[in-house]
Amino acid sequence: MFCLQLSVPLLAASRSKRTAVRCASDRQELFNRIAPVYDNLNDLLSFGQHRIWKRMAVSWSGAKPGDSLLDLCCGSGDLTFLMSEKAGERGKVIGLDFSKEQLSIASSRQYLLSKACYNNIEWLEGDALDLPFSNGYFDAITMGYGLRNVVDKRRAMQEMFRVLKPGSRVSILDFNKSVQPLTAFFQEWMIDNVVVPTATVYGLAKEYQYLKSSIDTFLTGKELEKLALDAGFSYARHYEIGGGLMGNLVAAR
Repeated sequence: MFCLQLSVPLLAASRSKRTAVRCASDRQELFNRIAPVYDNLNDLLSFGQHRIWKRMAVSWSGAKPGDSLLDLCCGSGDLTFLMSEKAGERGKVIGLDFSKEQLSIASSRQYLLSKACYNNIEWLEGDALDLPFSNGYFDAITMGYGLRNVVDKRRAMQEMFRVLKPGSRVSILDFNKSVQPLTAFFQEWMIDNVVVPTATVYGLAKEYQYLKSSIDTFLTGKELEKLALDAGFSYARHYEIGGGLMGNLVAAR
């Protein structure tokens, strides 16, 4: 059961400007290509379970009516819409992503779903490493399948800490880098034998082959907790969900 939601890897500040521009362009093109089949693949490859995991992530964020909320690396907006329902018509939600195509699809979904509370959503193209918001701006933040792909994870966590109000929480859903050999083996088997072959049918094998290496270089639950605490959060807890295949980091400012 896999959620194949992908979010754009943002660039490390240490790279040269010339290299960064080329990589940013390549990544934007990649995520623009997968956008049309993004949601269908999520449903197919996770057997619909990603919807449960996302609801759990939003619940852990502590979002409530009237809040100002941020969904980072929002993709086509699944978490953003759930956050919108929590905030209600008196609240405000910003869905931020690096891919214009993904944001376009999210905006189209907002129009088609035509739910009153969804009028509180604003879509914004932006960089998770340089958030265009003032300090202490948001009451809660979610990030779905984005932190693993951000090059400078420490800076991304520091930015989330900066724009959160004191006492507020961030909830980060992603693949779990399991320390259990059996779980790790099953995760790799699923990618090789289910994920990539299914993506191949859509002509997207190349775009999805990177998953295994991205999980290999990701942080374990304990390492994610330390990352949050080092960024200044007062509390951090990582929960394994989906049979250990997925994980959710909850951190409080």
